[in-house]
Amino acid sequence: MSTLSNVETGRGQAKPPSVRVAPENIPEAKSTQTGVSVKYVPTPDKRWYVFRASYGREDKASNYIVEDGTFVYIAKRYARKSVNGKQKKVLETLIPNHFFVYTNDEKAEEYIKNTPALSYLTYYYNHFELNDDQKNPPLTVSCKEMENFIFATCNKNEHLKFVNEEQCHYKGGEIVKVIEGPFKEVEGKVARVSGQQRVIVSITNVGLVSTAYIPSAFIMIIDDL
Repeated sequence: MSTLSNVETGRGQAKPPSVRVAPENIPEAKSTQTGVSVKYVPTPDKRWYVFRASYGREDKASNYIVEDGTFVYIAKRYARKSVNGKQKKVLETLIPNHFFVYTNDEKAEEYIKNTPALSYLTYYYNHFELNDDQKNPPLTVSCKEMENFIFATCNKNEHLKFVNEEQCHYKGGEIVKVIEGPFKEVEGKVARVSGQQRVIVSITNVGLVSTAYIPSAFIMIIDDL
């Protein structure tokens, strides 16, 4: 990984300042049925919940929740599939049956437990913690992790992968940042996946997502562990 620390940008800077993409650059959540859209606005009383929809109904649930005025994010990628004997690019959910909802505790509870139209929804629970009732609480994701995940997946690149640790052959423990290309501003760790150098983005207690191939010249170390 020593080559990464010496990467120069087009301006000759060895380590340009680390600047995160502003939340306003996150794409709006949009209902595919009515065209209603909701913008992501960071709010102190809201958190990122992980919801599960049975039988691949995450799009149906998303439409309902967005039309209710709540921001939703479903990570998707393009995939090449045979449709009626012809190869076509189609959108598919990157993490099947899962999506992310930015809301407060009361509204999340309403969607999961008190909305008949969403009876097929459940929380994705945090199996590494216990609440006061000695039960696993609903899993929530930090804004920092979630925003990084959105930046990594919002381009719907067909080479995005939802992976496990065994598929990731890490080159080192450094936290890096992509400084050029379609994954610019994404932060994670460098690993080889499917024979290619990629950046691995972690969503704690959910899983790992790998970018498409990233050349070494597009990567700089931001936290040398």
